[in-house]
Amino acid sequence: MEVHQLFDPKTSSYTYLLWDDASRQAALIDPVHDQVSRDIRLLRELDLKLLYTLETHVHADHITGSGLLRESLNSLVLVHEDCGSKCADILVKDDDLIPLGAGKIRVMHTPGHTPGDVSYLIPGIAFTGDTLLIRGCGRTDFQSGDPGTLYDSITRKLFTLPDDTIVYPGHDYDGRSYTTIGEEKSLNPRVGKGKSRADFISIMNNLKLDPPQFIHEALPSNLRCGITEYEQGTLHH
Repeated sequence: MEVHQLFDPKTSSYTYLLWDDASRQAALIDPVHDQVSRDIRLLRELDLKLLYTLETHVHADHITGSGLLRESLNSLVLVHEDCGSKCADILVKDDDLIPLGAGKIRVMHTPGHTPGDVSYLIPGIAFTGDTLLIRGCGRTDFQSGDPGTLYDSITRKLFTLPDDTIVYPGHDYDGRSYTTIGEEKSLNPRVGKGKSRADFISIMNNLKLDPPQFIHEALPSNLRCGITEYEQGTLHH
């Protein structure tokens, strides 16, 4: 399976285009609303048919492009069943297999940042959304986040993958594009280096972060698959 990493500089968000070479069937993980035209252009340049948009969770820091892509390309929106989404076409759960050409994408439920977080797995690669970042992890102080649950998702699920598994995160704010499971087990200051569950909970409960810049626009829009109220009106006229 082929992978193309795309970046939104406004929100430091990564989108991932996956496709099967023979069938030209494609999926986009975590598309961004403001980058939909870029993504459609790339799909056309590569002669790909978009079957799915896969959300790792309901985002609070950017508006998803999944609804607009569905309107434009007739793709299906997939989110985890615990996300609270009313607009998705398919609600996935742990260990579901999503067919894409000759391959399959496996769903790994990795809650903690939010209850509905998932990671998507293909051979040798984990797309971890905000669950596991490069030398960090998603915050747990809103959207029903829970640090103990996040610690369990990382250590009991993601950290059981082979050490050479490439980790493609949902964001990076320091210009890095990927990491590996082995690196994060050794070097992640929150959850690696033998940090205990109690250590992790204490770290997460004392981060004192500002709210995401776009949270008030992003959360309600993303429960509608990123369709803004204005677009909702124009799409149905």
